[in-house]
Amino acid sequence: MTGDPTPRAATRGVAAALAHRLATDPARPMLTFYDDRTGERTELSATTLDNWVAKTANLLTDSLGVTPGDRVGIDLPAHWQTVAVLLAAWTCGLEVVLPDGSGSTTGSRGPGDLAVAFVAEPDAHAAGPAWVAPDAGDLVVLSLRPFGGTLTTPIPGAVDYAGEVAAHGDRFGAPATTPTQLALLARATGQAADWRLTAGDRLLAVADRADPGGVLSWLLVPLVSGASVVLSRHLDPAALPRRVTSEQVTAVIGADAPPVDGVRTLAGPGPGPGPNPGSGPGGAPL
Repeated sequence: MTGDPTPRAATRGVAAALAHRLATDPARPMLTFYDDRTGERTELSATTLDNWVAKTANLLTDSLGVTPGDRVGIDLPAHWQTVAVLLAAWTCGLEVVLPDGSGSTTGSRGPGDLAVAFVAEPDAHAAGPAWVAPDAGDLVVLSLRPFGGTLTTPIPGAVDYAGEVAAHGDRFGAPATTPTQLALLARATGQAADWRLTAGDRLLAVADRADPGGVLSWLLVPLVSGASVVLSRHLDPAALPRRVTSEQVTAVIGADAPPVDGVRTLAGPGPGPGPNPGSGPGGAPL
């Protein structure tokens, strides 16, 4: 790998950090996703993930009309498409609002001022998550089916993410980075240093939802450090030792690492300076 260290690129924003990864390490797996309940395994290089991020950013701006500074609600499980949506939202200069697990959000304003809300298909069929107000903006629904499949049942008035995103362009010109985003990346850079996570690491993260602390741990910290991620949902504990070995994992978060030489267990991020992704109601949007 060549060029500036990723932490330096991260001082220019999410789009710059992803562009750095694309320029210096385009082909190596950047994100490997497992769902042990469905048997899915999906692997994305920086090139493939960048393609999904650009298409999603163009969907947001061209079809849904968002502009920098708008707020987007994301209530999705830990999933490779969730990663693409989060990175695209930040690339567009949006404020990301995540539910905190209690029915509230990380934002200080009400849910009715969301320009767009992203939800999973089962939640949308159940009338949507409680924190998304009826007068919020566009509703985008993800089936989260293997291979990026479309919704199993159309939802009136909702955008089928998989059905719409593919038609959009795979290049996107990012606007200026917001101070909130820069502060968030600064915290991610500090956490990467605390964990001694580098581009040579492969982080296995066990997660269920895209909650504020998790997004920092299994998305932003690896992004700024250059590490790759093995994101595991619905983990079968019996599969963990084999996965650590087969995926050449060097660190584990969200579960205890098996006794394998060179593999360490990381503690979750604690409170730090800047916008706190672990904050509850009243905290700053991400």
